Amino acid sequence: MAEAERITGTPGNEPEPGQGDGGDAEQGATETGATGASAAPRGPRRIGTLLLVALIVYLLDLGSKLLVVAKLEHHEPVQVIGTLLQFEVIRNRGAAFSMGEALTIFLTLIAAAVIVVIFRIARKLYSLPWALALGLLLGGAFGNLTDRIFRSPGVFQGAVVDFIAPAHFAVFNLADSGIVCGGILIVLLSFRGLDPDGTVHKD
Repeated sequence: MAEAERITGTPGNEPEPGQGDGGDAEQGATETGATGASAAPRGPRRIGTLLLVALIVYLLDLGSKLLVVAKLEHHEPVQVIGTLLQFEVIRNRGAAFSMGEALTIFLTLIAAAVIVVIFRIARKLYSLPWALALGLLLGGAFGNLTDRIFRSPGVFQGAVVDFIAPAHFAVFNLADSGIVCGGILIVLLSFRGLDPDGTVHKD
C-alpha cells in the first residue's frame, strides 16, 4: 500500500503548476533582465554633432583668415582693446609661440594624425560633451592643416595665419582657440571618468 502511494503520489502533495521550477524561472528572468540592460542602446551616436561643431569652427577660422589677410596684412596693427588686444597678421611656420619653424612638414603630419584618431574615436561616440570637444579639436586641426597645405611657401610647408595678438602673449587664430578649448574639455571629461561611448567609470 505504501509502495503504491509512493508510486502514484499522494493527493495534495503534488507541486502546483510552476511551483517546482519557480527559483529557476526567477533566476532566468533576472539573468535575462541583466542581459537586456547591458545590451540596451546608449542613445544616438553623436557623429553629426561632432561634424557640425567642426564645420562651424573651420568656417569661422577660414573666413577670419581670408578677411584679415585681405584687409590687415602689411598694415599697422588694429587696436581692439587699446594695446591689450590687437589684430596683427603674422605668418607662422612653426607651432605655438613660433617654435619649431624648421619642422613644418612634421607638424603637418601631426595634424593629419590627430584628424585620423578623431575619426576612429567617432565610430563609438555616444557622449554629447565628447562630441563637442572632438568637434572643436577637429575643426581647429583642419583649419591649420588647410594653411599648411595651401599657403606659401609650398604644399605641406605653408605658414599658418595668426592675427589675434593679446598683450604679452603669443599671436594665435580661431583654429588655435578651438584646439585649446577642445583639449581642455577632453581633460575635464577624462577627470570626471566620462568615456566617448557615454560610459562613466570610477578609478
